[in-house]
Amino acid sequence: MKKLNKFMFGLGIAALALGSLSGCVEETEPADGTATEKQVGESSAATKALVMAMPAYCHTRTWSDRHNNFGYGAMMHIRDLQTGDAVMEFCGSGYDVWFYQWTRNKYMGQDYFYAQYQWIYHWRFMQAVNNVISAINPSNCTDEQKGWLGSAYAYRALLYLDLARMYEFLPNDKTTSVNEDGNDVAGLTVPIVKAGMSESEARNNPRVSHADMMAFIEEDLNLAEQYTPFLESTEGQILPDLSCVYGLKARLYMWDGQYDKAKEYARKAIDAAAVDPMTKDECLNTTTGFNTASAWMWAAQQTSTTSTVTSGIINWTSWVCNETDFGYAAPGGDCFFKIDKNFYDRIGGSDFRKLMFKAPAGSPLESQVVFLTSSTHNYKDELPELASLKFRPGKGKDDSYIEGAATAYPLMRVEEMYFIEAEAAAHLNAAEGKTLVENFMTTYRDPNYTCDATGTDDVVEEIVFQKRVELWGEGQSFFDIKRLNYSVTRGYIGTNVTDELARLNTNGRPAWMNWVISLREYESNEALVGMNNPDPSDKYTPWVAPAQ
Repeated sequence: MKKLNKFMFGLGIAALALGSLSGCVEETEPADGTATEKQVGESSAATKALVMAMPAYCHTRTWSDRHNNFGYGAMMHIRDLQTGDAVMEFCGSGYDVWFYQWTRNKYMGQDYFYAQYQWIYHWRFMQAVNNVISAINPSNCTDEQKGWLGSAYAYRALLYLDLARMYEFLPNDKTTSVNEDGNDVAGLTVPIVKAGMSESEARNNPRVSHADMMAFIEEDLNLAEQYTPFLESTEGQILPDLSCVYGLKARLYMWDGQYDKAKEYARKAIDAAAVDPMTKDECLNTTTGFNTASAWMWAAQQTSTTSTVTSGIINWTSWVCNETDFGYAAPGGDCFFKIDKNFYDRIGGSDFRKLMFKAPAGSPLESQVVFLTSSTHNYKDELPELASLKFRPGKGKDDSYIEGAATAYPLMRVEEMYFIEAEAAAHLNAAEGKTLVENFMTTYRDPNYTCDATGTDDVVEEIVFQKRVELWGEGQSFFDIKRLNYSVTRGYIGTNVTDELARLNTNGRPAWMNWVISLREYESNEALVGMNNPDPSDKYTPWVAPAQ
């Protein structure tokens, strides 16, 4: 297996931001979307160029030769493939080499690309965000720029909360918190890189505790809450507004176990959001289904000129949409994106979300599933059972990557907030949580739904299951599985996980959900030496079906 390339990336050094500047003089925005320190100081348009670099980084590729390298959506996809909810077809053609190690739990250690990739991507993204925070002085700028600053603090909170939840070491069934160097890393998250840090600070910047990270993210979100009301435009939902700030606070307080606050801010997000839960027609639409930013609170938007789109196949749509003529997940690419069979079987038969997947032959739902009409494919026949139909190609154009891949994908949906509210309530009062999930489900998803669970743990598990169904393929289930110490089960009689080496079962949260820091980071941050998470690679034996 190929180890790390020689690309060196200093977390702290690369993330050192511009000095604190402000600018309110309108000038022409730099043609390439970049801005120099002098230009930012003189031009509001140049500042906006830095601002728009944040959502643009959702689609920035860090390696040109790797086809799993399509930005934030790739991070979401990796997380989904590390759960037991989503399945990537083992096609045997060699194409699946781009993601299969994450599903097999191989080469996850500090020496390999599979640790380096996520680490580098997130910290480069953080650099783009810190540039904005450094460039806008709230005491000497326009109201519009204050709004941009608020969005930057929200983006930074999003990234730190993701990083903290992915890298925080939590107990599991295969590795202890004492790593190979003999150091205890229990509860440690990642270093905090602030805008304007000195080089010496960045070169000796340790991982911080859960509590310290919690306080830092909360401070960022308090600032975002202060400034986002000045935001004049979300630019098509790609800049987070106040409702998204509330949503991030709801996620943060759930991670910290502050259920009263999580419940409070989830409701604030619902009330402030400009969107309602998606309808059945919106969810199942073959032209706009789960590819349209206006349906969500916060989105990542690919366009016809985005580099991931112009690549043809190295983009979100290529990997998650089975109904295309150009993608990896398409017939021909054969890396089909599917739902786990046991997970699918648990979804209620009258829940319309079950129609987002190809029903098994003979199922009562088989005739109800709607496929994209295509001049070149008969998707009903060509796709395997349980293939996802959730993410549709742009404008329904399955034969044109320029249009078909120019889609949006969700970073936050209002539906998530309903489930956070219900789960948080259930931790405090199981009956209230049960009522809230039943109200949401019968109103928006399944008129026949009832929650049969009674005890707190069972009600919470049922709410989180329904949340996982709702957010399937959106990169969020990883966090709940890890937070709540749930098992991943991919090996069982009747499994549809075709890659036998990925049929891994855990007892509680998987060890692989404690992500490992890249070895290359040691070269620029000495405080990380010896303080990595234990390598989880190959700690689980693939399940083997019993002999008949």
